[in-house]
Amino acid sequence: MANDGITRRGLIQAGGGIAATAALAGSTLAQTGGAPRVEGKPLPGGVKLPASPPQRKRPDSVGIAIVGLGGYALNQMMPRFKNAERAHIAAIVSGNPAKLKQVGDAYGVPADARYSYDRFDAIARDRRIDAVYVVLPTALHADWVVRAFAAGKHVLCEKPMALTSADCERMIAAGRRANCKLMLAYRSHFEPFNLEAMRLMKEKAVGTIRLLRTEQSYRMGPTTAAENWRVDGTLAGGGPLEDYGIYGLQSALYLTGEMPERISAEAFRPAGDPRFASIFAHVSSQWKFPSGAVAQLVTSYDSAGINMAEVRGTEGALIMDPATSYAGQKMRIEGRNAREFNPGDPDVQFARQLDHFADAIRDNKPIRTGGDMGLRDIRLIEAIYASAKAGRSVNLNPDGTMRR
Repeated sequence: MANDGITRRGLIQAGGGIAATAALAGSTLAQTGGAPRVEGKPLPGGVKLPASPPQRKRPDSVGIAIVGLGGYALNQMMPRFKNAERAHIAAIVSGNPAKLKQVGDAYGVPADARYSYDRFDAIARDRRIDAVYVVLPTALHADWVVRAFAAGKHVLCEKPMALTSADCERMIAAGRRANCKLMLAYRSHFEPFNLEAMRLMKEKAVGTIRLLRTEQSYRMGPTTAAENWRVDGTLAGGGPLEDYGIYGLQSALYLTGEMPERISAEAFRPAGDPRFASIFAHVSSQWKFPSGAVAQLVTSYDSAGINMAEVRGTEGALIMDPATSYAGQKMRIEGRNAREFNPGDPDVQFARQLDHFADAIRDNKPIRTGGDMGLRDIRLIEAIYASAKAGRSVNLNPDGTMRR
C-alpha cells in the first residue's frame, strides 16, 4: 500500500530537481555555473561490439543518430540495425570521448558524426542525420526529444514516453511545430507472437473476454541510484511500473481493445532497503472495462522473475509466457480452438520497428506507436499512482484522463 507518502510527482521533484542528480544513460549530469554538464561514463561491461560495421542496404535508408550509449542501446538496439532494411546508424551521441571512439569505430560512424551532448544541437546542420533515437533515462526524454525536433529531426523515443502527461503533450506539440514524426519504441507491436495474439483476440478466439492478468517481475540485485538510474526516482519515476510493467499495461490495452473506465491500485516498498529509497518495489492495479471485463496487472523489482499475459474468455484462454521478452516467447490457447502457436522469430521485432519508423519518414505512412499512444499510457500510469496514493478507485475518461 502507498501509505508511506511516496507519490510519483513527489519522486520526480525529490532532491531539488532532475538536472542536479540525474544519471544520463551511462553518464552523469553535474551542475556547472547553473547549467547541467554531461560527464559520460565508460563503455558498460559485457558489451560486444561488432567485428565489422553493418552495411546500408538501400539508398533511401534513414540515417539515425543514437542519443545515449547505455546498456540497452549497445546490447539490444544497435546490433539489430544490421537486420533493418531501411535504417542505419548515421551518428552517435555520448558524453564520453573514449566511448564515442570505441563505438564509432565499431559501427563505422565517421569521426565528425560523433557528437558530445554539448554539441548535440549541431546535428541540425548534419544532413546525414534524418532522425534521432532517444535512449536516455525517462526523465530526460522530453527535453532531448524537444531539442531533436528543434534541430529538424524526426524522433524515435524509448518507452515510457516521459514522466508526466504534461511532458508528453509538450513533446507532441514540438513535433507538430517541426512537422516531424514522433514514434515510441514499443517493440511488442512488431513482434510476431504479440501481433498474432492481437489478431486472435479480435477474432474472439477465446470468446468474450472476461479477465486479463499480466505480470512483469524480477528480483533486482543490490544496487544504488549512483549505479543504476532505474532506482533513482528523479529519473525513473515510480520504478517498475514505468520500466517493466508498461509491457503489461500495453498488453491489457491491445489484447482487450478497450480503455479502462475505472482503476484501483496499490504500491509498496519495503522499509530500509536502499534499492527502494525513492522508488516502489512493486505496483499492482485492477482495471474495469466498459464491456465488463476486468484486468489485474502486477509488476515488481523484488519478486521471482515472470513475464506473462493471460486472457480468459467465455470459451477458452490465451496464455503467453513469456509474453514480451526479447526472445523465447511461448503462446497457447486452451479450451475451444486449443493449440500452440509459433508465428515467427521474436528477434524481428527490433528491425521491424526500425523499418516501420523509416517507412513513416520516407513514405509518410501512419505510425503504429505514435505520441498519442505514449501520452495515453502515461495518463494511465498517473491514474494508477493517484489511486494508490488515495487508497480508492479513480474513474477515467475515454482518453485516459482522470475524471474530476
